[in-house]
Amino acid sequence: MNGVGRSVPRVDAVAKVTGAARYPADVAGPELLHAKVVFSGRPHARMVAMDVAPALAVPGVVDVVTAADVPVNEYGLTMFDQPVLVGVGATGRSAVPSDVSRWEGDQIAVVIAETPRAAAEGAAALRVDWEDLPIVADLEAALRDEVLVHDETATNVYVHDRIRKGDIAAGWAQADVVVEGTYRLPHQEHAFLQPEAAVSYLDTDGRVTVEIAGQWAHEDQAQIAHALDLPPEQVRVIYTAIGGAFGGREDMSLQIVMALATRKLAARGIDRPIRCVWSREESIVGHHKRHRGLVHAKLGATSDGTIVAVEADAYLDAGAYNYTTNKVLGNLHLTVSGPYEIPNARIDSYGVYTNAVPGGAFRGFGSPQGAFVAENQMNKLAEVLGMDPVELRMRNVIREGSIGPTQVPFPPGVSMPEVIEACAQAAADGTDEAAAFSPIASLPSVGARIRRGRGFACAFKNVGFSFGFPERCEATIELHGDEEIERVVLHHAGADVGQGAHTVFRQMAADAVGVDLDKVDTVYSDTATTGDSGSASASRLTFMAGNAILGAAEEADKRWRDGDRPAVGEFRYVPPPTDPYDPDTGRGAINFAYGYVAEAVDAAVDLDTGHIRVHRVVCAVDVGKAVNPKLVEGQVHGAVVQAHGYALTERLVVVDGRIVNPRLSGYLVPGALDIPDRIETVIVEHPDPRGPWGARGMAEMPFIPYAPAVVAAIHDATGIWFDEIPLTPDRVLAALRA
Repeated sequence: MNGVGRSVPRVDAVAKVTGAARYPADVAGPELLHAKVVFSGRPHARMVAMDVAPALAVPGVVDVVTAADVPVNEYGLTMFDQPVLVGVGATGRSAVPSDVSRWEGDQIAVVIAETPRAAAEGAAALRVDWEDLPIVADLEAALRDEVLVHDETATNVYVHDRIRKGDIAAGWAQADVVVEGTYRLPHQEHAFLQPEAAVSYLDTDGRVTVEIAGQWAHEDQAQIAHALDLPPEQVRVIYTAIGGAFGGREDMSLQIVMALATRKLAARGIDRPIRCVWSREESIVGHHKRHRGLVHAKLGATSDGTIVAVEADAYLDAGAYNYTTNKVLGNLHLTVSGPYEIPNARIDSYGVYTNAVPGGAFRGFGSPQGAFVAENQMNKLAEVLGMDPVELRMRNVIREGSIGPTQVPFPPGVSMPEVIEACAQAAADGTDEAAAFSPIASLPSVGARIRRGRGFACAFKNVGFSFGFPERCEATIELHGDEEIERVVLHHAGADVGQGAHTVFRQMAADAVGVDLDKVDTVYSDTATTGDSGSASASRLTFMAGNAILGAAEEADKRWRDGDRPAVGEFRYVPPPTDPYDPDTGRGAINFAYGYVAEAVDAAVDLDTGHIRVHRVVCAVDVGKAVNPKLVEGQVHGAVVQAHGYALTERLVVVDGRIVNPRLSGYLVPGALDIPDRIETVIVEHPDPRGPWGARGMAEMPFIPYAPAVVAAIHDATGIWFDEIPLTPDRVLAALRA
C-alpha cells in the first residue's frame, strides 16, 4: 500500500520534465488578447495627469485599464494600504490616496492589445505627467520622519512589537559576560523559474476567472472580489502548474488587474481571453523581496554559560506598502533571541515604510533574519566563554515545557535538543575530504593561502499561521464503488509550488482511506471546486492538509457505512487558537506548533581572493513523520542552495528606491558549480502530538540557520566575524585586509 512513509515519485514529475505541464504562459489561440502592465517607474511621485489617447491610437490596442476603472482601489493581505492602480480620476472607494506612486513597481495601467508588440507600443505611448516627491531611500532616512511615505500616517514607523520578560536590569547585573553586535540583513529576490503570468476570461457561468500561479487561491479570490466590488462567488481563481513561489506569489501581482481587464472588456461585449507574461526584469522590479533589516543585539551570560539576559532593537524595511511586514516582523521578533530559555528579555521590533521595493513573504518569513542575529550572538558568546558552541546551546536550549520569550510554554513536541545532538553527531562522524579549490580558473589558488573552518547554528520556526489569525484548512473526499471502494477523489485547494504537496496529499488520502495509491484521483486549486485550504506558506500545508484529509476520510467513511454511494466527506480542520502579542509585554500563545533544525557547515576561504567554498553541509531537521522521505531530502537541498545564495552571492542593489540590477546577469543566483559540494540530510522523526501521523512542516527550516553557520565557519577559518551578508569576495577580502 503506497501511503504515508514511502518515497513515491512526484505526481507531476513526468509532465514537468516532458514539457506537458500547463503553465499560465502556455495558453495560446487566435482569440487570445495580450496585456501589458505599466509600472510607474517613480519611487515617489504624484501623478498630475495621464493621457491614454495616444495608447488607444496605436494599431492593435483594444483598451486601456486605469485607476478610473477600479471600483475599490485598494488591496493588501493584512491591511488595505496599497492602490490597485495609481492614477488620477479614480471614482472608486479607497482607504489610501491613489494618485501617489510610492514605489517604482506601482502599477498605473494595463494596455490590452491584439499582440504583445502592440501592447508594448501602447504602453510606451501613454503620456503621464508627474510631480516628483522627496524619496525615503532607506531605514535611516525613514526613521528621521522628515518625509512620510504615507501622508495619512504620523510616522514611517507603523508597527511596533514588544517583549518584556523578567527583570532586564537584574539580568544584566547577573551577567559576567556581555556580547553585543549590530547586524545588517539584505534584500533577497525569489528568482523563481516561472516569471509572473496570468490568463483571464469569463467562464461558462459568467464568473470573472483568472488562471495564475499563486499560493492561496481563495485569498486571491477575496482580493479580486474586494477590488472589483463583486461577491466572491462571481470570481474564480484556478492555479495551473506553478514554477516556484517561496513566498513571492503570496501577494498580488496580476490577479486583480487581469480580472479588471476582463471585466472592462466584458462590459463592452468583448468575450476573449487575455494573457499577460512578465519578463524577468518586470518580475524582479514588480514583486516584493525578503526584507532588508537592521538589528542591534546584546546577550549576557554567567561564566558557566547560562544565558541570563537578551536585548534587541530590530528594524525591518517594509518598503512602500505593508504586504506581510507586520507578520514577518512578528517572526523576527520571536526568533531574534533564538531557541533558548532566557529569563530576562527586552525586545523591540519595528516595521518601517520607505520608498524601496516592498518586503514580504520569503521562505522562513522573518526567521532567517532573527536566526542570523541569535546564532551569531551565540557563537560569539561561545568564543568569549571558551566553550564549545554545541555545548553552550545544549546548556540553554528550549525543551519540553520551556517558557518562551512570550512567557508561555512552547507547544508540546519540542525536539530542539534531539535535533542539535543529531546534527552534531552526524557532523562529527563525517570527514571533510575537500581539496583546495580554484575560484577563478585562470588564477589557481595557493594551497597555503586556503583556510578551512566549521560552523554550527540551529533554529526554530512556527508551523501554521500565528498571532490570532483564524487558521483553517478544508478537504473533501469522495468514495466511489459498490461493495468495495473502487475509487477515491480528493478535492483540495492547497498549492503545489514545487515542494511536492500534491504528491503528499495523495499519499495521505490513500493512507487515510486505506486504499492503494493508484485508486486516488485528485482535484486541486480551483475556487469553484475546492474548499479553502489556506496558503502554501508557513510550513503549514502538510500539517494542516493532513489533518483536514484525515477528517474528510472519517466523514466519508461514516457515510459509506450508512450506504451512501458515492460517499462524500467534507471537513474543515481548525487547530488550537493562537494569540496576538500583548501590546505591552508580548505575552501570548502565538503559535500552536513548531519545527526544529540544526546545521553544521564546513567551508574554506581563499585569503588572496576572498572567495568562499562550502564543502559540506549537515542538516538535521525534525519532520515529525516523513510522509515522503525523498521529498524531505529534496526540500533540504533546495533550502540550503537558496540560503547559500542569501549568505554568499545574492546582492540586490537598491539606490534611491530603484533596483539597479534587475536581471539575473547582475543578480547572482548560485549555479550548479557554486553550490555546496555535499549536502547531508538527517531526518529526525519526533512526532508532533497534533500533527497528522505525527508530521510537522519542514520546508522553510533548512534555510534558516545556514547563513550564521557559514559565518561561524569563516570565523573559524580566519578569526573574523561578519555581521553583514552576503559574503561576496569583495566584502570578505576587505575584511581580511583590514
